[in-house]
Amino acid sequence: MNDTLAGKVILVTGASSGIGEATALALSTAGASLAAGARRADRLTALADKAPGEVLPLDLDVTDQRSVQAAVAATVEHFGGLDVLVNNAGVMLSGPIAGADTTEWTRMVETNLLGSMYAVHAALPHLLESKGTVLQVSSTSGRIASAGGGVYAATKFGVNAFSEALRQEVTTQGVRVVLVEPGFVSTELADHISDPASRATAQQMASAMRTLQPEDIANAVVYALTQPEHVAVNEILIRPTDQTQ
Repeated sequence: MNDTLAGKVILVTGASSGIGEATALALSTAGASLAAGARRADRLTALADKAPGEVLPLDLDVTDQRSVQAAVAATVEHFGGLDVLVNNAGVMLSGPIAGADTTEWTRMVETNLLGSMYAVHAALPHLLESKGTVLQVSSTSGRIASAGGGVYAATKFGVNAFSEALRQEVTTQGVRVVLVEPGFVSTELADHISDPASRATAQQMASAMRTLQPEDIANAVVYALTQPEHVAVNEILIRPTDQTQ
């Protein structure tokens, strides 16, 4: 355990698996006091057991604004403040637009975009007070839209746009906004795709390259958050070397 983030209070959403779990562990290892939120709250107990520092597990559904507000309030009450919000919760339910189950569109918009917005809205008063950081986990799909991924890309383009507007609003008040855009990462994200053809395509694409590991993204998060206060790493694009798009 090192102390590069000692004294910092960090809330990570979507911390039960993948990038969120790896990031939570990396931040704890760097000395941060951690609040870890997820819908699958039972998994957070195992996370807390693995983390070297204190972890506050939170039952958090980012699509529910009251749940988000409660999670932020619980974090501030327990640790006495909030320095960093890591907005990581997300779902990817790829599929063609024609014949789509539009309830999946709603789920992606509510989780990836509105959920991110709700978390920022709830955390921002505390981050303005601490001159803290908002770190948004987006995607390469926030830059390049592809057939079969239109709605997912739309949510990530939205996250990117919201983040840039937020940066312009708060940067002169000392709050840094960081956008991390991973390419293919070896997580369970693609396993949740209900369209068989789209799920197979995603699995084939991932198997054809050396995919990123969640720890690769976690390392980038730690890098961004440990820069001097006058340095704002606003955007980090991370692709596997083998990924062309």
